[in-house]
Amino acid sequence: MPTIPWTEPQTPEPDAQALVMASRFELRSLRQVPGFFLASIAVWRQARRTPGAWGVALKAQLLRRTFWTLSAWSDKPALYGYANAEPHKSTMRRLRGAMRESTFVYWEVPVSELPIDWAEAERRIAAERAAKAS
Repeated sequence: MPTIPWTEPQTPEPDAQALVMASRFELRSLRQVPGFFLASIAVWRQARRTPGAWGVALKAQLLRRTFWTLSAWSDKPALYGYANAEPHKSTMRRLRGAMRESTFVYWEVPVSELPIDWAEAERRIAAERAAKAS
């Protein structure tokens, strides 16, 4: 399982609050995994260069066709600026049809709690998926 560990492209002020986003993408087919993986690396690199990005990580469970992202941002405008910029914008539009399911969760934490671990992100995503299923 390829994992790109938590990277901190920018250092926040010690008393700041971070907006955390975790996502889970499940692809429809194993044939789509290589292309999605390469695209994920490109948008991960973009995130590292985006102003307001305080932490980014990526995990790919290739044989399960599942990709996870975890990021921390200075605020919503920074996150939305990243999502609406290239290559993220056109990549997500192009790959939307490849996805069987996607889940996004957002929460705030003091920057002293960064980095967020994968267990916390997965717990929050599982809770969101369970809430949608009921």
